[in-house]
Amino acid sequence: MAALAERITVNPEQCGGRPCVRGLRIRVTDVLDLLASGLSPEEVLEELPDLEADDISACLRFASRRIDHPIVAA
Repeated sequence: MAALAERITVNPEQCGGRPCVRGLRIRVTDVLDLLASGLSPEEVLEELPDLEADDISACLRFASRRIDHPIVAA
């Protein structure tokens, strides 16, 4: 989790407090949208040259952990 916190940052003063990559103005959603539109990780790195391969992995892990929450069944 510590490595993820180093890669994904949240600053209320930047990008409206949305999660970003390493304090850059590249939001996690920007990376995920590019991947969802069919770009390969290599193409995302070409599109956003400030990113590193580990940043893409961190975005995916971050999103996975955000949606993986228990559902309480009655």
